[in-house]
Amino acid sequence: MVEENCYVVSDETKQAIIIDDGACIRGEHEAIDDYISRNDLTLTHSLNTHAHFDHTMGNAHIYQVYGLKPEISTGDAELYTNLSLQVQSILGRRLKVETAPLAPTLNEDDIISFGTHKLRVIETPGHTPGGICFYCREEAVLFSGDNLFEQSIGRTDFPGGNALDLISSLQNKVMTLPDNTVVYPGHGGSTTIEQERRYNPYLK
Repeated sequence: MVEENCYVVSDETKQAIIIDDGACIRGEHEAIDDYISRNDLTLTHSLNTHAHFDHTMGNAHIYQVYGLKPEISTGDAELYTNLSLQVQSILGRRLKVETAPLAPTLNEDDIISFGTHKLRVIETPGHTPGGICFYCREEAVLFSGDNLFEQSIGRTDFPGGNALDLISSLQNKVMTLPDNTVVYPGHGGSTTIEQERRYNPYLK
């Protein structure tokens, strides 16, 4: 409902992960299931860059169908338990959001493996207390969630947000990645570290 990006990432082994499943209606769940089925993929991880409702509403479906508990940062575990309150606070609508039990939480430099690939957890608090990015060095790819966008950064006016923390973590961790790293954000189109280093007004 808020045009959030959900990523299904796989390699030649047909193992796959899903990142930020915000699907909230049957048609969206079916579209994701169909993609996984048509490509003969085996999901091995259900990952979340942060615990806002628009990135986590599909977690219960993934748990029910594929048996995967959502993996989220330690800093956002509490936020994840209040998804219905988030919807009411942010959208002004009462909507019961079903949740799935959490897997062990993620922290800085944890490694998520699937197929022949690995993702490293980079803690980037500020949009939420426990915001994280997932970085694949071999493919030069970063899944940034709502931390970094094309020439912008995530909002920090929600409960638990902190602009100084977000800017600091992006400058000191994310902007140190190679220029050719492709950034896939939680909303909108992709960008690169080089583009953001040159043009992002928040990271000058």
